[in-house]
Amino acid sequence: MTFYDGIYPFYPLQRSSFIIDISLLVVILVFSVVAVSFLLILPGIRGKSRLLWMFRITISLFIGVVLVVLNFTGDWAEASKKANVSYKSFSNAVVSAEVGLHVGLYGINITLRGEPVSQINETIDYNEIFRWSGSVDDQYTDALERGLPNPILYIVEKFTHNSACGLIYQYRYSGRFASANLWTAFCCWLVANILFSMPVILYAGYMMLATAAFIFFSMASFSTIFNLPPCDFTIGAESFRTDYSHSFWLALATGLLCTVIGLLVVLLDCLFPTRIREAFSVGVDNEDEECHTSEGYLNTGFLEEVIFEDIIPSGNDKEPQIVTLTRL
Repeated sequence: MTFYDGIYPFYPLQRSSFIIDISLLVVILVFSVVAVSFLLILPGIRGKSRLLWMFRITISLFIGVVLVVLNFTGDWAEASKKANVSYKSFSNAVVSAEVGLHVGLYGINITLRGEPVSQINETIDYNEIFRWSGSVDDQYTDALERGLPNPILYIVEKFTHNSACGLIYQYRYSGRFASANLWTAFCCWLVANILFSMPVILYAGYMMLATAAFIFFSMASFSTIFNLPPCDFTIGAESFRTDYSHSFWLALATGLLCTVIGLLVVLLDCLFPTRIREAFSVGVDNEDEECHTSEGYLNTGFLEEVIFEDIIPSGNDKEPQIVTLTRL
């Protein structure tokens, strides 16, 4: 007898499928609100500057959201293999499934999906996360108590402290250093955006180059996981190793984009400093805003015993008149 929809009233609820990481969702929503806010300002910008501002906002927000999102993605490196595997301990059941290992900066994500999903009267669709912030040994013990399938237990055991592979040490510290470099790149990106709004465009270009440098440092930090001795993951009769994945290549593309922007800004500032300031609408004097006074009115009550000297420039000299009041 069930309460509704096949759920028993005195047992834990059925697992719901994974939709999206909450951290990623928050980051995307925040940057979406910022993007919409800036786009609403565009109609108030006149002339050709509107197109330049839209381009600047789009590129800048893209770089910013990538720098933040890369800290929370779980596909810097990954591997998967389809095989016939033993499902659980103390059971002779063998299932056909695809086993996946996804490595992020925060931990690893292990997936197991049956082909087909429904086999041996069960739904085989697992997505388990093991984070570096906690003890992997404790998480492995918890996975044993929950009775997770053998392929998941086999892979996570490779990342425990007692494993002969020693993957935990390199993977954890590589992820931490990579994340630290990405947050530093994000700070450089913020400073660069501030400098772009000031008449110091050259230093804004330097900060964009610094942003690219720290992105490349994060990639180099993560790449050290491949300096370990080979440790293959054997699933059934198949074996696999991790390789670079989407987040790594996205970081590379963003780093190259920041490099190109930084080099262009520095080069244009050296060749055409006035024009680039006009393009960014900073440091440009407007003649209409200058204040000129051609006539003045003096209170004669204050002119007693005062000598008035009027120096009028000769020729076409447009220098302002010099007026001297000397009290006797």
